[in-house]
Amino acid sequence: MATDKELCDGYGKNHTNADGTYFNPWSREAKNLGFNFKSTSFKLVKFLAMRRVIDDSVPDLSQESLDEHFPVIPFDGESEENSRAPDEGMRCTWFGHATCLVQFDNISVLTDPVFSDRCAPVQLPGLPKRLRKVPCYVEKLPKIDIVVISHNHYDHLDLNTVKDLNKSQGSGVNWFVGLGLKKWFTDLGVENVHELDWWDEHKLRDGVTVVFTPTQHWSKRTPFDTNKSLWGSWIVKGPRFKFMHLGDTGYCQTFKTIGDVHGPIDLAAVPIGAYHPRDFLKAQHVDPVEAVQIHQDIKAKKSVGIHWGTFELGREAFLGPRRELEAELQKKNLSDKDFFTTVIGESVHLFL
Repeated sequence: MATDKELCDGYGKNHTNADGTYFNPWSREAKNLGFNFKSTSFKLVKFLAMRRVIDDSVPDLSQESLDEHFPVIPFDGESEENSRAPDEGMRCTWFGHATCLVQFDNISVLTDPVFSDRCAPVQLPGLPKRLRKVPCYVEKLPKIDIVVISHNHYDHLDLNTVKDLNKSQGSGVNWFVGLGLKKWFTDLGVENVHELDWWDEHKLRDGVTVVFTPTQHWSKRTPFDTNKSLWGSWIVKGPRFKFMHLGDTGYCQTFKTIGDVHGPIDLAAVPIGAYHPRDFLKAQHVDPVEAVQIHQDIKAKKSVGIHWGTFELGREAFLGPRRELEAELQKKNLSDKDFFTTVIGESVHLFL
């Protein structure tokens, strides 16, 4: 019987340049992802000058308007219900952007935790700020077993949050990162850091396996480290259920391969926001139409929309991702029970 790596030959195993940096192997456009001043500067200036599309349902982004149209539900991680995985099914709580707490099979998984006010190197005015607050402090989270990091961009990997989690949770957490990121964590004193390549699997304990799978993206935290660490998606397999976190990605054919090898997926966290304008963001961020295609490619039974409604990163309307997702689901004869969205802090219990 062919191994996963043999089945996926040509879908992401050859992704390392001679200088040790990483690339997306499936197309020329995707291969060149990462800030290149010569090819990207004009588009970037044009993007930064572009205004957000106005959505009549949220006419402005004042706190009063957002509280009315897109409230935040406080989360109590110390309550009996939230402190552990449910006995039956899966429970998913969205904390904003790409941060989810997913509990199942006696496992609590936290994805791309960002609890700071700004997704930036420093917490200074003028840098991208949360439009919606987190529903609880890091210290109020329940016991976390697994943290998965999709890549090192500041809206997915936050220094202050990692420090706070390490301080409050200690060595009980297993951190999963792509190649090239482990040292960043160990330099902070974080223990139990597992660094994986695409298609690698790590058996955490009996019945629990973590798999690193490809996405189409890039990495960078400084002017000198473009694509020096590997980006990707994560599948956490328990005895009964499988959860997949996609983090951040453009659309590519590798998702069909992931579905063939590891599907069906019981619950997937799929990005739906920060996609407009398409000429600038298409290669690195899916829109709701492509998100639904990923949902189908990976053979997801349920998906939750992430990567929207928190930071103003794209120029689409604030609630545009939710509205466009609903329209695409109707076209595909799917329902909002198949691919759903929540408000921040809302917990959904899925019986599968």
